[in-house]
Order: sequence, then structure tokens, then C-alpha cells
Amino acid sequence: MAMIDEIRRATKADACANPRQLSPLALAQIGDTVCDLYARIYLNDQFARSAHELHLAASKYVCAAGQAAAYRRMERLLTEEEAAVFRRGRNAHSGTMPKNASAADYHTATGLETLIGWLFLSGADARLSELMTLYFQPEAAQT
Repeated sequence: MAMIDEIRRATKADACANPRQLSPLALAQIGDTVCDLYARIYLNDQFARSAHELHLAASKYVCAAGQAAAYRRMERLLTEEEAAVFRRGRNAHSGTMPKNASAADYHTATGLETLIGWLFLSGADARLSELMTLYFQPEAAQT
């Protein structure tokens, strides 16, 4: 059973949102949370940290620059459908721009979050796991 199905079962959700019908920014909001959860688990598994240290370390993975770099690691492996979902998110206009990120990184990060949210809500746990492995791959490991 996919993790999203487990969450819906636990929360007794009556209706299941179709990820294809959600706005890119709604998908990005879910994707941001999924990325943050993966980052915190990954960092906790590395070694015990204080809450503040965990927050600072996780911020490097879930900031716009970190997510844009992660996208570049996985971009060549995306299917046409995944690339289309990414573009929907990248091209969405939220009306805000963080002060510590370039516009290009911000839009790329939003596209990645949209893709991650879409995969999660679609129940594509195996594909999500495959891409998240690339998310945390060191830059030097690229070929």
C-alpha cells in the first residue's frame, strides 16, 4: 500500500484528490513537505543532532538552491509525463519570491516540489524513492 493511502486511511479522508486536477502550487506545497521529511530522516539517520542543528542542516537541502541542484541531478532521468509536471510547477506564479534565492532557482525548486508532490499523491512510492535517492546524492558523484 502506498504511503498516501496509509495517510488517508489513518486520517479517515473521505475523498481522494486527483493529483492531475490539483494546481501546481497545491502539489508544490505537498512536495515541499515530502522533501523536508526526507531531509530530516536522512540527516537523523546520519547521526543524532539537536533540533537546531537538524533545522540548519535540513535547510540546505530544502532551500531553493539545494532543490535546484537536486533537480539538475535527476532531470535527465525524468519521463515525459514527469517533465511536463515539473514544467507546470516551474511556470506557476506564486506571487512571492524569497529574498535569498535567484528567480531561476526559485522556479526550478517550485517545479521540483510540484513533481515530488504529484508523485507522492499519485502513490508512486517506488519512483519517488528512486528520485529522492538522486536528491541526496553528493554533487561529486555525478556522471
